[in-house]
Amino acid sequence: MMDLFLRGDYTAVLDYKIVFLALLVSFVCGQMVAWTYMITHTGLSYSRSFVNSLVVMPVIVCLVLMVLSSSLVTAFGLLGVLSIVRFRNVLRDSFDTTFILTVVVLGAACGTQKFASAVIGCGVVSALTVYLWYTSFGTRHRYGLIVNLSWSREPAEIPELDRLLKRHTRKALCANRRTGSDGGTELSYRLLLRDPAKVDLLMSELKSTDGISRVSSVTAEDESEF
Repeated sequence: MMDLFLRGDYTAVLDYKIVFLALLVSFVCGQMVAWTYMITHTGLSYSRSFVNSLVVMPVIVCLVLMVLSSSLVTAFGLLGVLSIVRFRNVLRDSFDTTFILTVVVLGAACGTQKFASAVIGCGVVSALTVYLWYTSFGTRHRYGLIVNLSWSREPAEIPELDRLLKRHTRKALCANRRTGSDGGTELSYRLLLRDPAKVDLLMSELKSTDGISRVSSVTAEDESEF
């Protein structure tokens, strides 16, 4: 009975121990990638089903490649079956594509019995992802504070205001300048403070400066997602 059960796999010259090892390694690699995704994921697009797919997909890919390794006819037959299934899941985060590609490649490596490549590749990709997450690589923070104010003095005297801002900032950009309904000048600045803890000191100096009114500030967000 056991010979009948294993006859088809024997023709593929596959050892059942290798099959279990391949599936086990692909499962462990999928788990590692899934945990990395759970730890490093940011944003609103988190999905438990997507995390589960990261665990199951490398096992399926591994099994597919082991099935296809022995017969070209089986490969074409399975290709025809898979062509009937349509996947319409739209990934909300472009970085999720990287995780999908990773688990597919890891499953392929296990299915072709390249276990060392699978384990090393899984470790390197996971470590790289954690590095990018931990260092916030790619986030731009050019300005930390947005200040809006009204300047009632002559526009030619605005350089006095610029000198005040330069004492407190590393970089200051006048992002908007327009004439207000009262004839004054409405100004909006983007500021990178020398010491973010001294924002109250800057605001008090602005409010006490002659000709400045309606001073308000807003903390600028990181330029990571738009």
